[in-house]
Amino acid sequence: MPNHNKIELKKLTDEELMLDVSQGNLDAMAHIFERYNKRLYNFYFQMVRDKAICEDLTQTVFYKVMRYRESYKGGQFVSWIFRIARNEFSDYYQSSKKTSKNTDIELVTSKSEDSLIEKNDNETHLHEVLNTLNKDERELIVLNRFQGLKYDKIAEIVGSSEGAVKVKVHRIIKKLKTVYFKTI
Repeated sequence: MPNHNKIELKKLTDEELMLDVSQGNLDAMAHIFERYNKRLYNFYFQMVRDKAICEDLTQTVFYKVMRYRESYKGGQFVSWIFRIARNEFSDYYQSSKKTSKNTDIELVTSKSEDSLIEKNDNETHLHEVLNTLNKDERELIVLNRFQGLKYDKIAEIVGSSEGAVKVKVHRIIKKLKTVYFKTI
């Protein structure tokens, strides 16, 4: 088991940190949490828009990272953790469809005071348009545009080729533009 001190841990790459965690150095997990907590929460928030659900899903991802830490054998850590996050969201999405047939939980939006409504109109409209996408389309857009992941990383996460992801994202953006401007 590598024995890095706290200063050295901060300098390690995500992959090096996770290899440390997989070999039993649980102190390294705090740095992974620090680096990925907000990113995962934001990923879920763009998909669900419910703070409590996002917090639960994010917490579950870190629980699974710890539980399955020995299965990490190297490779791009960002792809590995987002694959876990994606699977967790898929499980959540399937169970929520069963429990609420007629309620679209992604459409949960909060109405602000009058002074904030105008400011939020475009953002609200954008999220309404995003909600017209199916789960897989929305996921690709969130990973690419909101999380800033490159096409090759997304391809690893979703189990596709980089070219196929590029084409899908391009088509989804075209679809979003059409829907967005039709509904203004």
